Amino acid sequence: MEDKNCSRGRYLRIIITLFFFLLSTSQFTMAGTHVKYLPGFDGPLPFYLETGYIGVGQSEEVQLFYYFIKSESDPQVDPLVLWLVGGPGCSGLYAIANEIGPVRLDSREYNGSLPTLSYNQYAYTKVANIIFIDSPVGTGFSYSQTKNGRHTDTHLAAEQAYQFLRKWLVENPQYQSNPFYVGGDSYGGIFVPITTRVISDGTEAGLEPRVNLKGYFLGNPLTFIYGEDNYKISFAHGMSLISDELYESLERYCGGEYQEIDPKNTLCLQHVHAFNKLLTGIYEYHVLEPVCDSISTEVRKHSSQRRSLDEKFEQFKSPITLPGMKCRAHWWHLSEKWVNDDAVQEALRVRKGTIGIWEYCNNNLPFTRSINNTIPYHAYLSTKGYRSLIYSGDHDLAVPFQSTQAWIKSLNYSIIEDWRPWTFGGQIAGYTKTYSNRMTYATVKGSGHTAPEWNPAECLTMLRRWFYYKPL
Repeated sequence: MEDKNCSRGRYLRIIITLFFFLLSTSQFTMAGTHVKYLPGFDGPLPFYLETGYIGVGQSEEVQLFYYFIKSESDPQVDPLVLWLVGGPGCSGLYAIANEIGPVRLDSREYNGSLPTLSYNQYAYTKVANIIFIDSPVGTGFSYSQTKNGRHTDTHLAAEQAYQFLRKWLVENPQYQSNPFYVGGDSYGGIFVPITTRVISDGTEAGLEPRVNLKGYFLGNPLTFIYGEDNYKISFAHGMSLISDELYESLERYCGGEYQEIDPKNTLCLQHVHAFNKLLTGIYEYHVLEPVCDSISTEVRKHSSQRRSLDEKFEQFKSPITLPGMKCRAHWWHLSEKWVNDDAVQEALRVRKGTIGIWEYCNNNLPFTRSINNTIPYHAYLSTKGYRSLIYSGDHDLAVPFQSTQAWIKSLNYSIIEDWRPWTFGGQIAGYTKTYSNRMTYATVKGSGHTAPEWNPAECLTMLRRWFYYKPL
């Protein structure tokens, strides 16, 4: 008996030694860090924020950065959401500070000091635990330790997001039973359905930990890259941006195809040119808002050195180029000045030297758009019985609501509840329709691309009702 106990003791010591050896020799650990303060925000954060890295790939060469924010209602039972930002290449921090997170950058003219943050009482984190992930690799603070690991494509990004999720759930088992949804907007209309299917397939295959997948939701979603822009013509006509005569000529000579035009069809080309010229001064993310002047938009260009970034922001604060916060892109670019501050990156626990200058959207990703149409993914997920919520800002020219309605209609599911208004505060907030595949579609009145930026209170109410299986 004593020999057996000694053997068990030696075996246990070996296991413990091996565990701590692996822990100590592993280049990185997966545990996140609780962030209690953020520079620019007055006082301690009134919500739980955790940041960290999780390695994916065969040798964890890809390090995906994430921000986890607990639900401010009941995190033990509220849904868990994996939020995939658009782009491709836009950071999860952009979504937090400009769209659906519990803080927002204050809309003030840049004066050389650190931009400030305020609490957003209409954040989606009021009703859900949300993991914001910098994906694909090269986005935000995510990086690869190898040259080959920097290259990715649409499907690989979805596979890596699923691998990330499973590892995160291992580290956070208390959320494994929460209802789980994948969410996103804009180019997330490509990422979200694909990632949802990858998770669904993995769950059916018995991969652990099991994800309690219930469905997905999308705002202003790009869905079929080749063809979606065709709907800009009818949208522009409905908004009185083009004349009846031009609209009729476009229909007559182009036959509904305005992207892939036959070079021999000179009349169609002429009328499309006239259309594009008329819309030159229109802000496509919200047709009622002003566009930025050509000088101030230079801030968007990529910089390889911090000095270059500072020079651009010196121009950004010039009274000539920015007399006031008169257009939305000025507000967006404040995030770059805030995030590239050393104190902010230290507070977020960013690994020094892993990236250059942070950009809210990295337009130079070595990324292959291997899937350009996710309508088949929506059709497949419908057969599995998953819930879905699709919403559109009705002043969005970038992804017109007409194109979203068209692909939903193409799924050919019967209507359960026909087109009707949904309300907020006793006023019409948009219109909605539900289908037999458990899909709900809604417009958000007066909003653009993306809807929560313009109508945060209405969007939070819409999401809350949908999460709780209530009519919008």
